[in-house]
Amino acid sequence: MSDEKDDKPENDPQLAAKIKDSARQIWLAGLGAYTKAEEDTGRFFDRLVQEGEQLENKTRGVVEKQIRSVEDRVEGVRERATGTWDRLEHMFDERVSGALRRLGIHRREEIESLERRIEALESEIARLRNRAGDDEEE
Repeated sequence: MSDEKDDKPENDPQLAAKIKDSARQIWLAGLGAYTKAEEDTGRFFDRLVQEGEQLENKTRGVVEKQIRSVEDRVEGVRERATGTWDRLEHMFDERVSGALRRLGIHRREEIESLERRIEALESEIARLRNRAGDDEEE
């Protein structure tokens, strides 16, 4: 009967040692895998950050280029619009001036010029009257 007990696998000291050794190796392999995964995760994370920075720089450059392009187009449109408005304003002024002349209404510059001429004539008349008055007294 004692032979039957000795033949059972749980009673075999070599088998127990092998299982213990295998369990230890599995445990160590697990620790190694965990450490490796942790190292790889750190490197992987750093690589992802680096790639993200590169992508951000690349897209920033593209976005800034697009912004400059849009700004240049807006400036061109603004210049053309300003030029167009200036031409329209000039044409409007010419047409209004022409219409006023046809109606016999003079421009401000013409009226101011006439006022200056009137003032000069009035001064000349006053001077001549003073002179005539001085001549009569003599």
